[in-house]
Amino acid sequence: MLLAVDIGNSAIKFGLFERETLTSKFSIPTKRDATADEIKLAVGDRLSPDIESAIVCSVVPEIDATMRSFIREAAGSDAVFVNNSFDFGLNINYEPLDSLGTDRLVAAYAAYQKYGAPCIVCSLGTATTIDAVGADRDFLGGVIAPGLEAMAEALHLKAPRLPKIETERPDRLIGTSTTQSIRSGVFNGYVAMVEGLIEGMRSEVSGTPTVVATGGNAGLLSSVTVDENLILNGLRNLGDLRD
Repeated sequence: MLLAVDIGNSAIKFGLFERETLTSKFSIPTKRDATADEIKLAVGDRLSPDIESAIVCSVVPEIDATMRSFIREAAGSDAVFVNNSFDFGLNINYEPLDSLGTDRLVAAYAAYQKYGAPCIVCSLGTATTIDAVGADRDFLGGVIAPGLEAMAEALHLKAPRLPKIETERPDRLIGTSTTQSIRSGVFNGYVAMVEGLIEGMRSEVSGTPTVVATGGNAGLLSSVTVDENLILNGLRNLGDLRD
């Protein structure tokens, strides 16, 4: 059994694979100063004792050493941490390479493996990343923008008299109170931003790219393929290649 771990800014996602099948998954909040014992407590009894190997993608380096220790105890072996030197089967057009988030490469790799190239890969979480893979599997680069929650938080921080709102879908576009107006502006503005960026990116990618979205807000988009397990499955594929 393989354990795949996706360490993001807000959540750590765990996936257990029996060959190609994702048998279970769960997540815990990301806590940058967590100890191995705290991770063990948060995970509880949700990990199988039959783990044979583990592979990790992380964008939170502060927690990497702790996660290594936790996995060593839980799985009895050292985890493989994916980095940008891995062979993703992509011609990467990005400088400097070490500034590119490894999660973006894993997502791009998983998307072209499953859906083919060209493709546009959207990850809608704490940050919004939208990347393009060309027909010849060239990683063309992409865009980085705030996530939905970050937009709401930034507005409140920069304009304290405006209340912090819950980022839920409004009933209508035109708000009849300050709270409703902010909610509509943040929510609908975010969706319009992402969909506009996707359409703009289509014009710069040859062919007809498949648009794949993952992350907590992926379901907000229309006319895209939502794949909530994209990165976990990408990690599983990379783990299989290294066996």
